Amino acid sequence: QVQLVESGGGLVQTGGSLRLSCAASGNVFSINTMGWYRQAPGKRRELVAQFTKSGAAIYADSVKGRFTISRDNARTVDLEMNSLKPEDTAVYSCNAQCGSSFLDYWGQGTQVTVSS
Repeated sequence: QVQLVESGGGLVQTGGSLRLSCAASGNVFSINTMGWYRQAPGKRRELVAQFTKSGAAIYADSVKGRFTISRDNARTVDLEMNSLKPEDTAVYSCNAQCGSSFLDYWGQGTQVTVSS
């Protein structure tokens, strides 16, 4: 079992910045991938940024050059979001895929709202 707790998020104007943080606890050594997804109202959940099992960072095309994912250790993953746009408004959720079956674990989600 892995537990994910997110912090950060909030309301920001267009062009502003926010930082999200995700802290994992429990069986963290079973984590294969860890990253962030988002879901805007009426839209499907989409991958924003993620560290793959090999440690590579991957990004959605829509956030490349503006968002940066980083990790301090096996337990914490941050998402630095710059040059935010109204279309970045969504609930952002931390995700970890664990074990041989890559079972999904999710945080509670945090709201990011970018005003125009």
